[in-house]
Amino acid sequence: MNQDMAAQAAHKAGFIAALDQSGGSTPKALKLYGIDQSAWSSDAEMFDLVHQMRTRIIKSPAFTGDKVMGAILFEQTMDRDIDGTPTAQYLWEKRHVVPFLKIDKGLAEEKDGVKLMKPMPNLDALLARAVAKGIFGTKERSVVDAANPTGIAAVVAQQFDVARQVLSYGLVPIIEPEVTISIPDKAEAEDILLAEIRKQLDDVPAGKQVMLKLTLPTKANLYRPLIGDPRVMRVVALSGGYSRDEANAKLSHNTGMIASFSRALTEGLSVRQTDAEFNTLLESAIDSIFQASSVKR
Repeated sequence: MNQDMAAQAAHKAGFIAALDQSGGSTPKALKLYGIDQSAWSSDAEMFDLVHQMRTRIIKSPAFTGDKVMGAILFEQTMDRDIDGTPTAQYLWEKRHVVPFLKIDKGLAEEKDGVKLMKPMPNLDALLARAVAKGIFGTKERSVVDAANPTGIAAVVAQQFDVARQVLSYGLVPIIEPEVTISIPDKAEAEDILLAEIRKQLDDVPAGKQVMLKLTLPTKANLYRPLIGDPRVMRVVALSGGYSRDEANAKLSHNTGMIASFSRALTEGLSVRQTDAEFNTLLESAIDSIFQASSVKR
């Protein structure tokens, strides 16, 4: 493990930029950026366009390790270059941003009020490739849609099973059991989730650490016990559909949590903006998310 990356991931002020929209969510991300589906006629062209968008973000003057602690990449982004340098290497060497990789293959059908991750039969090969590409950690997402103890226990057990596989490669897993923000029993679901996470942490191998990416909780500071746990490197928050202003406000009430925002980071960015307009807007977004992430423990 790169010790400089580990020190930054564990301790540095800042937030994690989620630049990991994959096949299913890419058209929506491009549409929000002002590129309609008529602009491409194949998946290859679509991924070319989204790589151009991500490259523009990563190369923007404000997108540096000063405020952006890390960035989560989609597999195709990891496999591509920026100015002739592999993306993960470019992030760390040119921007001093810690690179993470999204490894899940999407969600299974809902059962017991949750959506587990689909099987990942080629995970070992992907993790080996990630290590070779200079990736520091991974991210894997599942979803909780109800306060169902059976379902939530299954989500957390699956997440930690994958996390142990990731840890065996010397990578740091970001465990992401997202709780849908619109469900009526969100607070109850979060109480169950916290209890299940605390149970599973007991099986983290000695000397290893995981990160947790959690929906901003209904009860402020609900996840505070996890932030001080020696087996947890960092607890980060996902915006989950809240606007940037809402997400920042909620985050600022959760001491010690930092942001890992996707749509809330890129809100308002457009392909039609001049570089000056784009960079100014992105800098403002980065500043606001950084401030909300800087509430001290």
